Amino acid sequence: MTDARRYSPAAARNRQPILEVLAEALPGPARVLELASGSGEHACHFAAARPDWDWQPSDPTPEARASIAAWREVVELPNLRSPLALDATGDWPAGRFEAIVAINLIHISPWAVTEALMARAGERLEEGGTLLLYGPYLRVDQPTAASNLAFDADLRSRDPRWGIRDLADVSAEAERYGLWLERLVEMPANNLCLVWRKGLA
Repeated sequence: MTDARRYSPAAARNRQPILEVLAEALPGPARVLELASGSGEHACHFAAARPDWDWQPSDPTPEARASIAAWREVVELPNLRSPLALDATGDWPAGRFEAIVAINLIHISPWAVTEALMARAGERLEEGGTLLLYGPYLRVDQPTAASNLAFDADLRSRDPRWGIRDLADVSAEAERYGLWLERLVEMPANNLCLVWRKGLA
């Protein structure tokens, strides 16, 4: 039988640093929706570390969902749900969440995905809820690493709608829907972990 699990070296490197940021932002029990869960390795790591988090992974691609499902069978965690077929610009699952998580999503998608993500987060997060984003960003007050400039050029060559986003633009979009940047954490490999809070300006 073919093993559908995917392995991401980046996920292996960054999952613990991301978990530490998320755990500080979300100290208690929570229903969490993860967008673009990819291989599913982050979901497994986070759900294993925090049994009090009800973790809902999702991804728009069948291959990623197959990997998530395969990992889920291996780890057998009761708080890790079956992956949903979810595109951020489409229909979202019913109900509200204490947290929404998206790792390496908004630079590998059209800007419309960021717009939809912020709009839905504003609707679906509980008051005081957390939106955590991880990835590279441009900042006017900080020089951009050469590796990020090269990465941005590569992304745009693959799809002109993609690219590393300006943090000011992302924050402005978030604020339109009552989400306020609470914390910015420098991460390995010139990435940032960003924590927005709903309704607490």
